[in-house]
Amino acid sequence: MSTTTPLMPLPHAGADPVGARRVRSAAWAFCYILWRDIFVTGRELVPFLAQVVVEPFFILFVFGKVLTGIGYTGDGFQEVLLPGVVALSSFLVALQNTAFPLIVDFSFTKEIEDRLLSPIPLGLVAMEKLLFGAIRGLIGAGVMIPLGFLLLDHVHWPLSSALPVAGILVLGSLAGATVGMTIGTAVDSRHISIIIAVVLTPLMFTGATQFPWFGLSAVRPFQVVCALNPLTYVSEGLRSVLIPHTALHSIPLWIDLAALVAACLLYGLIGIRGFRKRALD
Repeated sequence: MSTTTPLMPLPHAGADPVGARRVRSAAWAFCYILWRDIFVTGRELVPFLAQVVVEPFFILFVFGKVLTGIGYTGDGFQEVLLPGVVALSSFLVALQNTAFPLIVDFSFTKEIEDRLLSPIPLGLVAMEKLLFGAIRGLIGAGVMIPLGFLLLDHVHWPLSSALPVAGILVLGSLAGATVGMTIGTAVDSRHISIIIAVVLTPLMFTGATQFPWFGLSAVRPFQVVCALNPLTYVSEGLRSVLIPHTALHSIPLWIDLAALVAACLLYGLIGIRGFRKRALD
């Protein structure tokens, strides 16, 4: 009797098509690149947290603690301010951590070329950049929430608001990352200082982070400008969930969510198109 080991049956021709293997390979490469970026962030956690915390901390301290302490702000201002600063952290950290690395990679370090050689489509490389920037934005917001509670005296966020707040911050971080990719793929490294002055500063102060949007009815032109800033809908979305009882009503939550989804789609398409163009140049 023959004792030879029987051969394993050959897989059916259609059981593992080339397309499926390519999809799996691209998915693994995508996850590996994302994990590598997260791992590097963990190794550089202290500098990253310093970058995330300093600016929002001083906004909270000066506006929420100092001005409130000397009586220059009204009752309920701290409740209005904290959601705005958390929104600012999620949006701006995501924007900066997407835009600035892209500007540097495409201009100086050329590190982006290693990623372009990975076995994934250009669009997925861009998506990884967006997702990583958004993750950093969420970390920034997560750090500012306990800091806000430590600094400010009259704030209270009900536990039942945790899921809606998380959803708004995810959308806000993604919106910030897509705006960052649009900037990062359109601007040369020589113009970084101009971007900070001309883009980031106006974004900070027209995002309804330190005031409710409906409170601007007396300065209608500025209110219209604020309505064009995606950050406004992160700030107002958080307020509509956290302080629905405020005398100055927030923009309805469904409008905030629709505006943020629209911003993600619009700037995401523009940013990914710009990324593909820069990568192929």
